[in-house]
Amino acid sequence: MTSHSFRVVRHARTASALAVAATILAACGGSKAAPDAAAQRPVTTIGPENVVVADTMRLESGPQLSGELAAERSASVRAEVAGSVVETYVEAGQAVTAGQRLARIDATAINAAAFGAQSAVTSADAQAAQARREVERAETLNKAGAISDRDLENARNAATAATAQLANARAQAAAANKQLRSAGVVAPFTGIVAQRQVSAGDVVTPGTPLFVIVDPRSMRLQASIPAARLGEVKVGMPVHFTVTGYGDRRFEGKVTRIAPVADPATRQVQIIAAIPNAGNTLVGGLFADGRVASTARSALVVPATAVDQRGPAPVVTRLRNGRTEVVNVTLGIRDDARERYEVTGGIQRGDTLLAGAAMGIGNGVTVRVSAVSDRATTSSAAPATPARGN
Repeated sequence: MTSHSFRVVRHARTASALAVAATILAACGGSKAAPDAAAQRPVTTIGPENVVVADTMRLESGPQLSGELAAERSASVRAEVAGSVVETYVEAGQAVTAGQRLARIDATAINAAAFGAQSAVTSADAQAAQARREVERAETLNKAGAISDRDLENARNAATAATAQLANARAQAAAANKQLRSAGVVAPFTGIVAQRQVSAGDVVTPGTPLFVIVDPRSMRLQASIPAARLGEVKVGMPVHFTVTGYGDRRFEGKVTRIAPVADPATRQVQIIAAIPNAGNTLVGGLFADGRVASTARSALVVPATAVDQRGPAPVVTRLRNGRTEVVNVTLGIRDDARERYEVTGGIQRGDTLLAGAAMGIGNGVTVRVSAVSDRATTSSAAPATPARGN
């Protein structure tokens, strides 16, 4: 082989080797490009407050109501006699028992009237006894023929009149004694003094308000519901509500009465709900807001902030394998108190959903949920601003 031929063959081998090396490098470069493209795909970071999990819970729905609390048992104690209030024995907020004295009204005149009535009873009793003896004497004389039948009849009429006078005297004495007892004002039942409306020295007449006594062991809610939803409410249904001054604490009662007519001005129907008040927690006069739990069941629910209803059908944004997917869902009842929807189709229990502003991220977006520790690290890693000297 000539030297010229050898150089041609060597050049050919070199070219072939370079071609193979180029092919290998190209292959290696292609396999490296794919991960680089995936790594460069944009990632949307959201906070944990924008992530919710679909779960089952007890869901309740029913007509909204609002109204006022009042004591189920309340009494306005009024004066039954005229006179000056001598003394009061209780104050507002004080617990009292049935028959306990609340106040005393001057009974000087009433006592005199009662004494006079008792004296009249004694006198009428004596006259009635004398009239009965006259009747017995007249009957004896009539049998002997000493007096006529007319005289006997007159004796009997006199005895009847004397008996009637005795009955009248006894009635007047009973009335006087009742007035005498009424001068001492007492509690009609066991409860708490809600109001004391008189003081010592006040002059009262029959009917003057003196005290208000309430029994706090049982309260009632006087509320109104829309007439259009009256068909959903029945006696015995539970009522859940919150009360002004008690924050988010929830109370429960039961519907006991439903008004037979609606308010012509508001088209609202009044309902009464009985409320157990163990520990006397609730007080009358407070405003309550809630609803009648006409529908209650265990269901798959999601927060209302996770449901987008701006389109023709409600949708949720589900997070699966780090990417979002928009899913059509079928909704059931809404629990207004908890702000949750029942979901009857489209997702399953345990699905992770985006809520709030993150719900509008869109379909097919890679999402990363930041942890609280991430934000804390970022905050602590931020450079401190140097202090300025004076």
